[in-house]
Amino acid sequence: MSKVLNIFFLVGVFFFSMAQNPIVSNKGLNDPHIHIFNDTAYVYASHDKSIKNKKFIMEDWWVWSSPDLVNWTKRSVLNPKETYIGKEFSRCWATDVAYRNGKYYWYFSEGNQQAGVMEGNTPTGPWKDVLKKPLLTSDLTPTHEYDMAVFEDNGEHYIIFGVWDYYIAKLNYDMVSLAEKPKKIEINNPRGPYNLEGKNKEKPTDDKPFVHKYNGKYYLSWGCFYATANNIYGPYDYKDVIINKESFAKGYDAPTWPTGFLQGRHGSFFEWNHQTYFAYCDISQTGNRYFRDTFISYVHYKENGEIAKIRVDGVGVGQYNLKDSKVIEAEDYFKAAGVVKKQIKNNFVVVTDAQKSFLNYPNINQIKSYKKVILELLAPKGGQFSIEIRLNSLKGKKIAEKIFNLKEGLVNFENLEIELTSALKNKENLYFLIEQKEQTHLQINSFSFSK
Repeated sequence: MSKVLNIFFLVGVFFFSMAQNPIVSNKGLNDPHIHIFNDTAYVYASHDKSIKNKKFIMEDWWVWSSPDLVNWTKRSVLNPKETYIGKEFSRCWATDVAYRNGKYYWYFSEGNQQAGVMEGNTPTGPWKDVLKKPLLTSDLTPTHEYDMAVFEDNGEHYIIFGVWDYYIAKLNYDMVSLAEKPKKIEINNPRGPYNLEGKNKEKPTDDKPFVHKYNGKYYLSWGCFYATANNIYGPYDYKDVIINKESFAKGYDAPTWPTGFLQGRHGSFFEWNHQTYFAYCDISQTGNRYFRDTFISYVHYKENGEIAKIRVDGVGVGQYNLKDSKVIEAEDYFKAAGVVKKQIKNNFVVVTDAQKSFLNYPNINQIKSYKKVILELLAPKGGQFSIEIRLNSLKGKKIAEKIFNLKEGLVNFENLEIELTSALKNKENLYFLIEQKEQTHLQINSFSFSK
C-alpha cells in the first residue's frame, strides 16, 4: 500500500469508525498519566512537537481533561521558562501529578537528568515553582533522576523514578522535599523491551516506572511489563507483559518501535467508577516513533492477580460502536456499583454482589434502529432478577423492564431478550439497573442489540 493510500486508509478508519484511540489525534500527546479529580479525568503528558520530528523534540508539558474519556479539552500548558530551567528547552520528558491538602503538585522531567515540581491551587494551575531548583538532582542516585511517578498509599506519597534500576523515596508532607534517602527497588528476574530473554544485565527493564495497587498488591510497571510485591519498597517479582500479538485490532499493529510492539508503551494505570484502565503511548497511527499518540484500554485482573492482555484498537474506552460490533462485553462498563469483575475460565464477566446493582454504558453509537436488547446471563444457583434499562441516569426515562427467573444448576449462559419500549436516538447513554430477589449472584457476560 502506498504512503498516500495508507494515510487515507488511517484517516478513513478514524472517521467512519468514530475511533477514540488515539484520545487526542495528531497532537503528539504522550507519556500519559491520568488522574481523577472532582469526577473529571485529567491527563498530564509530554508533547512531541511535530509529525516531522526525527528525534525527540518536546518543548512543553500539557494538561487535558475529559468528563468521559472520550471528549478531551486542552486545559493547561507548562513552559520550561516557568520552571527553574528558566529558558526554552526541547527535552520536556515525562511528568506526573499528586494532590495533598488542597494543593496540586506537578512533577516534571528535565530531560533524563533531573526532576522538578510545580504547585497549583487547581488541577490545571496556574503553576508556581516553589523550590526554584530541582527536587531530584542528577547526583542523587546511581540511576538518572527522571520519568517519575508519584503514588499515594494510606495517606503517604512516594516518588519512583529512574531507568534500568528504579529508586523510591517517601515525600514529606510539603510534597516538595524527600522524607528519606531514595532506596533501590529490587526486581527479581526482570524483563524489558531490550531484555526479552532475561540476559541483558545492563538494560534489564526500561525507563518510565509506574506503581499502582490492586487487591492489596503493589504493581510496578515499565511500559507494558510489570512486577508485583506485597510491600511498596519491594522486592518485586516480575510477572508478564499486558500486550501480545493477539491484542491488536487490524490497522493498529504496525508500524511500531525498533525492538517491536512491546517497546515504548510509556503509560499509567488508573481507576474510575470501579473500572481500571491503562493509558499508554502508541505510534501505529502516526508512523513516527518521535510523534506519539495516547491510547487507553480496559484492564481486567485474573483470579491469580495477573493482568489479562489488553485490547489495542480504535474504539478505545467509554464508547461503543455498534457498526463495528453488535456485542458489548459487560466488563467494559464506564460506571458500576454492586458488581465485581470475575474471571470465568478464559473469559471475564460481571457478577452482582448486592441486592441492587447497576451498569452504565455511555456513548453507544448507531443504536437508533434497534428494538431489543439480548442479555447473555447465568445464575448457577438460580433465582429471580429484575432488569430495567434507563436513559442518561439512574432515574432517567425507563425504556425497558423485565423479570427473569433463572434455573438452578445451569452451566452455560442463556440469551434472554428485553424489548425496548421507546425509540432511540443514534447515540444513547444506557443504565442497566439490576435487582436480585434472593441472595444469589447474576453473571452477565455481554449484551447485544437486535432489530
